[in-house]
Amino acid sequence: MRIYPEQLSERLKQGLSTAYLLSGNEPLLLQETSDSLRQKAKAEGFLERHSYTIDNQLDWHEVLDNCQALSLFSNRQIIELTLPDNGLNANQAKSLQTVIDALHPDILLLVFGPRLNKKQESSAWFKALTALGIYVPCNTPDARQLPRFIQQRCQQLGLNADAESIQLLAQWHEGNLLALTQSLYKLTLIYPDNTLTVPRIQDALSRHNHYTPFQLLDALLAGQAKRSQRILRQLEAEGVEAIIILRTLQRELTQLYRMQEMGRQGTPLNRIFENFRVWQSRRELYVGALHRLPLPTLLQALHLLAQLERQVKTDFNSHIWSGLSTLSTLMCGLNRGLPLL
Repeated sequence: MRIYPEQLSERLKQGLSTAYLLSGNEPLLLQETSDSLRQKAKAEGFLERHSYTIDNQLDWHEVLDNCQALSLFSNRQIIELTLPDNGLNANQAKSLQTVIDALHPDILLLVFGPRLNKKQESSAWFKALTALGIYVPCNTPDARQLPRFIQQRCQQLGLNADAESIQLLAQWHEGNLLALTQSLYKLTLIYPDNTLTVPRIQDALSRHNHYTPFQLLDALLAGQAKRSQRILRQLEAEGVEAIIILRTLQRELTQLYRMQEMGRQGTPLNRIFENFRVWQSRRELYVGALHRLPLPTLLQALHLLAQLERQVKTDFNSHIWSGLSTLSTLMCGLNRGLPLL
């Protein structure tokens, strides 16, 4: 079974499952969900806790010995396993499957790991664990999901926020849920009436947003001109190296160009996406980008990118970020026909 972090507290009212898989890229959600599970487990008599990191040195016999202990002779136990960042190899997956098969009501299995891909979610160990227990993906909400996440957090704290306030909080805290949580607690202390407005937020808080080049890429694929410029300014302010952004955009522009060439040759869109291994959840982004960026525009963008790359390698004092702003505008479908730098 799959549930989301905001659903966990309600689910725990029904009791504990035998196993939980907590995986994702958001430290705050991973911490909150693990704390909730440990607190519930302690209340239900799971007083011993054994933690292991899955690597080549792990003694799986020790893990299995703990799994076979019964509460008649010892306390109920929590077994915690942390998955490696690069995934499980065949032997590790087989050993984990053995542990899952050995579980009983006096053992609670908690498995922690990074964000899982589709291949990992199709593995035998994943299917066995989620058939027996619960999978809680703890990923950072994207720009579309974040306002709803903030609204839920405000409701939990008794804060009344209008749509404009929610949007401002989202813009100021995107990619930094820890700072968002701290800001909301701060607002409850500053405003005892629990009413949030844009002027109040602006008076009480400062920006805590954090972006990555991949969020910039998604904004560009979606044609979000204002958002892409905001992310670009923040990346510059954080000291992100321009060459990293150029490399990211180069891969994407080259791929879009090859997609357009395949489409011109009559290849169906679904086959193009399969060829480039575009996930189903991201295909809508690419459809919009391909409609917005014909081959001549992509060629112009690639020429502009090449010139920016030469600049950053030969002239360290050049205003590369203004060039990146121009390139971003072009990728969003605006200002076609811009002169090359």
